[in-house]
Amino acid sequence: MKFIKILLLFITLQVSAQQGGMWIPSLLEGMNEQEMANLGSKLTAKDIYDVNNSSLKDAIGHFNGGCTSEVISPKGLILTNHHCGYSQIQSHSSLENDYLKDGFWAMSLEEELPNPGLFIEFIVRIEDVTTQVLNGVTEDMTEKEKQSAISKNSNALEAEVQKEAWQDTKIKSFYKGNQYFLFVTERFNDIRLVGAPPSSIGKFGSDTDNWVFPRHTGDFSMFRIYADKNNRPAEYSKDNVPYKPKHFLPISLDGIEEGDFTMVFGFPGTTDEYLPAVAIEHITKAYNPSNIAIREAALKVIDAKMKESDEVRIKYASKQARIANAWKKWIGENLGIEKSNAIEERRAFEATFKKALKEKGLETKYGNILPEFDVLYENFADINIKRRSFIEVFLVTNELMNMTFRTYQFEQAIKNNPDIFDKAKASIEGTITGIHKNYDVNVDKGVFESVMPFYTNNVDVSIYNNTAFTSLDTALKLFEGTPEEVIEKLNNDPAYAYAKPMIDEFYNTINPEFEAKNEPITALQTEYMTALMKALPNERYFPDANGTLRVTYGQVRGYSPRDAVYYSPVSYLDGVIEKYIPGDYEFDVPQKLIDLYEAKDYGPYADANGKVPVCFLGTNHTTGGNSGSPTIDAHGNLIGLNFDRVWEGTMSDMYYDPEICRNIMVDLRYVLFIVDKYAGAKHLIDEMELVHPKKAKSKQKNKKN
Repeated sequence: MKFIKILLLFITLQVSAQQGGMWIPSLLEGMNEQEMANLGSKLTAKDIYDVNNSSLKDAIGHFNGGCTSEVISPKGLILTNHHCGYSQIQSHSSLENDYLKDGFWAMSLEEELPNPGLFIEFIVRIEDVTTQVLNGVTEDMTEKEKQSAISKNSNALEAEVQKEAWQDTKIKSFYKGNQYFLFVTERFNDIRLVGAPPSSIGKFGSDTDNWVFPRHTGDFSMFRIYADKNNRPAEYSKDNVPYKPKHFLPISLDGIEEGDFTMVFGFPGTTDEYLPAVAIEHITKAYNPSNIAIREAALKVIDAKMKESDEVRIKYASKQARIANAWKKWIGENLGIEKSNAIEERRAFEATFKKALKEKGLETKYGNILPEFDVLYENFADINIKRRSFIEVFLVTNELMNMTFRTYQFEQAIKNNPDIFDKAKASIEGTITGIHKNYDVNVDKGVFESVMPFYTNNVDVSIYNNTAFTSLDTALKLFEGTPEEVIEKLNNDPAYAYAKPMIDEFYNTINPEFEAKNEPITALQTEYMTALMKALPNERYFPDANGTLRVTYGQVRGYSPRDAVYYSPVSYLDGVIEKYIPGDYEFDVPQKLIDLYEAKDYGPYADANGKVPVCFLGTNHTTGGNSGSPTIDAHGNLIGLNFDRVWEGTMSDMYYDPEICRNIMVDLRYVLFIVDKYAGAKHLIDEMELVHPKKAKSKQKNKKN
């Protein structure tokens, strides 16, 4: 029996103003279109997604596979977050040209900086291929048999797809494997850095303000897509020219006010909206606290060393931001789950589900699901934490352990296939070189000493005094010689000898046990999704985020995070000055920005009250990957740049509560103000199309009167 086809279950339900949900852009006609209209949208489904004509989707690019970006000019100018472009900004920075500290602005095309490895990918079209992918898949198959059949069908489909030679395809699972969509994509690989504000603007508030409103962060950076003379994707070449997009977003200068429609269009990474209560409890009460403790220990060392040295600050800027971001997010996630009573709310929903199973005669078929989840998670909890702790220590926080881990992979590869020695050697040498570009032995030693006790009682800091890995020259010499000589040298290195037994245990014991215990949970989650939609067909079900293009809509709204506290939805430049602490790495403010504020030299970017808006809140349902997503108004114009969520609202990855879940966006007027008045890059403003949709509407209204 083929898996349930789900979309037909939902097309008849009418909801006045649904908020929450990450919707597939090719399926907006009908209910989603009406819901958006009820929230104030004037856009049609075809304005947003159209295969035959240019539409909003053609301006939305997946930025390096992890963030979102948007085209904002007919010359391929790209806008994304400062933190999304952070590693590129860092890679071009040095003590002589500290673009992290001072910012960077290309005043001509010739000054724009190439970024090897950076790409932006656009969606050409989306097709439902559920029937083809699930062809021959039956309920009596084992999970491995199902996945094998699905992979075989998917590969055959991708091989048959009609597309241009420079285009690519991918098939992605939705609704926990109940539905499949094929994406035809175009990837551009010549992406050049155009502009970035100094970190004192682009990262203002840093860790203290991260995930917390009111925000006053100009979290943006600018890049440009280059293409060949035929406007097609091409590798970097001096002969390439700025890309001519199918669509770019005009920018509204009329700003926002509470209640305005907002649409965030981007590539959200991962959510788990349909987890059982037992899973949410495990994550928030055991899994998250373990990860938080490890990262907190690492950050204590890194933060202190970054304050002591500009050289260390530049080297560790991107790494520190990555570690700190999830650390604080997990803390907020736990707070939000507790505040919203999400676990008990989910249990109440499960009681409704069980009642519906009984009423619909489905208890025999699906009544085992929730009790089985309880048993599976009890057996899974310890190994899940053990595995994640290994990843946190060996791959996320400590570079020496990371180098030993990559070296272990190299050794196993050449043992299994000596013929690939030269290729494997080049790869590991590239990896080690890349790590050493932003490596400081004293910082890393301190991190090792702080995080390793979370994983093992055997903490040997002396390995730093004897290992070859702490110097790039001596590390690379480990890989010189025949395969046999290299393996012998590696195993005689104190750090590698120390780490190897733990890495062995990870590959041979921990990870296999994790996979064995996670597989039935994954299979049961698929069955649970099917059961939910059969038992409760009138509920709204949107697919979990999976890195594919989605639409989420809402309105500009403030919120109350706790008793007697209310946050208005807009923050202003006044708040930047209020937070200003001279010399502080989080709250310093450039003198030029202070001068512009004191002179009230705001150009056309102030609101009706003469103030420059910096950030604003919306009810859009976002997650990681939505960073850099455009916030689009009711008419299809750009009004904001998504970059964050409120702290308590980060739990929306598992449980969206419209009362407290808010996304945070940079107001585009602040972006333009910084580009124009602060950076003096008026030539970039001149590329854009600036519009006044509210004023135009007001003029039309006055004419009628």
